[in-house]
Amino acid sequence: MPNLPSSPVVVIAPDSFKGSLSAEEVAQAIASGIQRARLDAEVRICPMADGGEGTLDAMPTRGGERRTLSVRGAAGPLREALTGLLADGSAIVETAEVVGITDPVGMGVPVEARSTRGMGEAISALMDAGVRRFFVALGGSSTNDGGAGLLAGLGLKLFDAQDNELDATPEQLARVARVDVSQLDSRLADTQFVGMSDVDNPLTGEHGATAVFGPQKGVKPEQVASIDAALGRFADLLEAALGRTARNQPGAGAAGGLGFALHMLGAQFEPGAETVARQIGLDAALEGADWLITGEGRSDVQTLHGKAPFIACRHAQAAGVPATLLSGAVDSAALPRLAEHFSGCFSPAPGPITLEVAIRDAARLLANEAEQLTRLKYGAR
Repeated sequence: MPNLPSSPVVVIAPDSFKGSLSAEEVAQAIASGIQRARLDAEVRICPMADGGEGTLDAMPTRGGERRTLSVRGAAGPLREALTGLLADGSAIVETAEVVGITDPVGMGVPVEARSTRGMGEAISALMDAGVRRFFVALGGSSTNDGGAGLLAGLGLKLFDAQDNELDATPEQLARVARVDVSQLDSRLADTQFVGMSDVDNPLTGEHGATAVFGPQKGVKPEQVASIDAALGRFADLLEAALGRTARNQPGAGAAGGLGFALHMLGAQFEPGAETVARQIGLDAALEGADWLITGEGRSDVQTLHGKAPFIACRHAQAAGVPATLLSGAVDSAALPRLAEHFSGCFSPAPGPITLEVAIRDAARLLANEAEQLTRLKYGAR
């Protein structure tokens, strides 16, 4: 038995189990299992996210507030989108809330007709409230417009060769001949943006937004080249107008090119999970701890590319705290790679079960597995 403190100190920092439990619910389930085995355990709950859906829930608003805005969704009609005002006066805008891939209305029109204009509208509304620093969570988008919509929501104008104004959608970008940046919101000069993403793809090309991520949003194979060319044409004109280049910057291809627009506004980029870890005070929570448990719905080699469990693990390692991975499913082929970082990788499934049962009973299964892991690590008391 390891020489551990008589009263365990455990940090629980999971991502959500998408389609089943929020990160907070996952953490609470694990905590309940730990405390079945050790009532004396001090449990520190730190729900995580990586810049996708659930980031807004993970970012603390102590001293701040949640604010619902009426903005345009990906398809054009207005939708209610939740944003967050943080205690330091900054704001969090989650792409998945405004133009998310899980929104049936937005997904109900072809990808070439979708726009991120609502993102610009949300930023503008929050600037009206005095916000001058934004965290933009870039995961979970349904759009592929190069961020033209976001900029249009902030005053950018697009015109064709006959000087007709165009909508900021991929199908319209194919016709753009001129961009007018003169009406971009002047407050942008005093505004800071942090792009939260673990994606480092450029805007265009074989590793760009359209080729890599477009198909999951509905881009057909025969559309890839034309939409990619439209984004490239837009980038040529915008970069010339603003005197800045960004299409090949890491993260420019995030969220269908929304990252490109943020780069053009001077944004800094960092892995979303790193931003969340800093905002929730993960390092402070790890002080004096002797175990960290993290996890996600499914872990594979992609977990090691900036996903929340890997970031939580890295912070734990820096603090000298062993980290255990407890995920809904763990890809067996990825175990050798995962085991290089985690001191054990586990799934709560007790045996062959259906996905429906795993989702339905996730909290109970997590609590059971956490209890057994705690007994193994500390013994029961």
